[in-house]
Amino acid sequence: DVQLQASGGGLVQAGGSLRLSCEVSGLSFDDYAIGWFRQVPGKRREAVACIDKESSTYYDDSVKGRFTISRDNAKNTVYLQMDSLKPEDTAIYYCAARTKSGDPERIQNYGYWGPGTQVTVSS
Repeated sequence: DVQLQASGGGLVQAGGSLRLSCEVSGLSFDDYAIGWFRQVPGKRREAVACIDKESSTYYDDSVKGRFTISRDNAKNTVYLQMDSLKPEDTAIYYCAARTKSGDPERIQNYGYWGPGTQVTVSS
């Protein structure tokens, strides 16, 4: 049974930092790329960052230079360090395991999803 559990969300002031964690179980973690996505109510889910099994990374332009994705294979966990947070970063953040090759930002390439964690950035 594949499970992805995101944690670390919360309320932070603009300019602050948060670190999200995504703990994965039920699959061979080392073999999977893991992505972070976010969604605001009424809008479509969008890719934030992705890290593949070789630790190559992808970032959406809106978070480049502010967010850092990393993985710890010994802990089956992917992290998203979010610095210099802006109110427009407010969303529910989801992590997902990629099950199809292709563009890392395509939601359709991710087959396993966990419940999200709320991030709220106040101005």
